[in-house]
Amino acid sequence: MFSIVVVTVFLASCLAMPVKDPYSYSSAVGQGGGTPFASSGEGRITGVRVWETNNNYYYYYYYYYNSNAYINGFQLRYGNTWSPVFGREGGVKQEMELFNDEAIVEVSGKYNPADYIGHLVLTTNNGRTLSAGLPSQISFNFYPANMGNELRLLSGRFNGVGITSIGAHWGLVYMEGAGNSTGNSTSS
Repeated sequence: MFSIVVVTVFLASCLAMPVKDPYSYSSAVGQGGGTPFASSGEGRITGVRVWETNNNYYYYYYYYYNSNAYINGFQLRYGNTWSPVFGREGGVKQEMELFNDEAIVEVSGKYNPADYIGHLVLTTNNGRTLSAGLPSQISFNFYPANMGNELRLLSGRFNGVGITSIGAHWGLVYMEGAGNSTGNSTSS
């Protein structure tokens, strides 16, 4: 009888799935010069602000075109509290408030390896997007490694002009009594 219990316990332990790390990181892209930053806050991200500069020069007589678009800065709101501005508040501001139970599940865009992040797109689980800058240069696409995770923070570097690199950190958000379906647990 004892050997049956031992064999059963052994087989059950062999079938157990390893626990995945609930967090993941999308490595930073961009030139990476300047001051490092990492956003942080309590709870879920509930709003985003992005400042962009779009300097497009067209000289038809000389057939010259130069697109100098970049992300100046951004700010995330956690719950009701805005983070500091990373970069600077210059240029045109784009803003998106997230609905209840809405989360950012993809960060994509374009960057110039010689200078700035030129285009930034934040996509939610409801399919809404905030798009800032102009799409040119090298593409990047960040998303969580685990199903059900969402954007927790952005990190990277900025200088006096704009964002020079950006990376995304993904994870679960545990909210008690906030009507949030992500990561809620009920206890009796």
